[in-house]
Amino acid sequence: MTKVRNFSLDKLAPSERIAKRIARAGICSRREAEARIADGRVCVNGKTITSPALNVDTDDRILIDGNPLPAREPAKLWRYYKPRGLVVSARDEKNRETIFDRLPSNLPRLISVGRLDMDSEGLLLLTNDGDLARHLELPATGWSRKYRVRVQGQVDEATLGPLANGLTIDSVQFGSVIATLDRQMSSNAWLTIAIREGKNREVRRIMEHLGHRVGRLIRISYGPFQLGQLSEGGIEPVKSRVLAEQLGITVGEPDIVNNAKPKLRAKAKPKSQQGAGGRPAAKRGQNADHRGQPSRRKTGRPRR
Repeated sequence: MTKVRNFSLDKLAPSERIAKRIARAGICSRREAEARIADGRVCVNGKTITSPALNVDTDDRILIDGNPLPAREPAKLWRYYKPRGLVVSARDEKNRETIFDRLPSNLPRLISVGRLDMDSEGLLLLTNDGDLARHLELPATGWSRKYRVRVQGQVDEATLGPLANGLTIDSVQFGSVIATLDRQMSSNAWLTIAIREGKNREVRRIMEHLGHRVGRLIRISYGPFQLGQLSEGGIEPVKSRVLAEQLGITVGEPDIVNNAKPKLRAKAKPKSQQGAGGRPAAKRGQNADHRGQPSRRKTGRPRR
């Protein structure tokens, strides 16, 4: 019998770590919350604390810099077309431009679900809820990340099939990779590649291992969420009911007061549904013009 993992987004836990409670209120990340606690900027029930090793419940009064901790924001998800050249980080030690420097100022504090490296583009999921981000990143979801990839050189299709069994590169084990050759040109080729683990620069490392340098990498889907018709730099919210349906979770009775969130319960995905599946419907980059860079009409507005 499949075990169902409860995943409630509508209520605070009866007891949880103070840094987690602060992060779920949308003030800052959990790590930043711990730093504020260490600096003596957080009070619980009138007492300044300096250690995050404290559990709080719903009756505790929490102040940050003398201001009451706001109520937890409803968990939401956004689809974002990350452009090339941006770092997926809230803060970059090299002072490079990040995706958060480009996002509209009216959005809440957002967290990325996974990452895309600086030279990659395409679908990046963003959320205002750390628990939701971690849930979507869990390997147990079995979700496939699909990419349209342009590589240099002539691709031998015979080298792609064995990737489905996984491979080891420099002592790093990579799981199953489903790669198909879409079109071969004189000096480069377009492939569709699906992975499930999402290790650092996984697609690039695998292609380089096969002798092909990646010239362009576009993520077109993350699990059931598609890049669709988003333009480069565009961002759109995912409707809460769509989120529930795509996650395969049940929606409880909604709280009509203050538009409170429904209670969500995650269901483990049956193994029979975790295969590679068939070719996806047309998505951004999938029907690109392979004679050069993908059509701008298909994959985003021209860069300036």
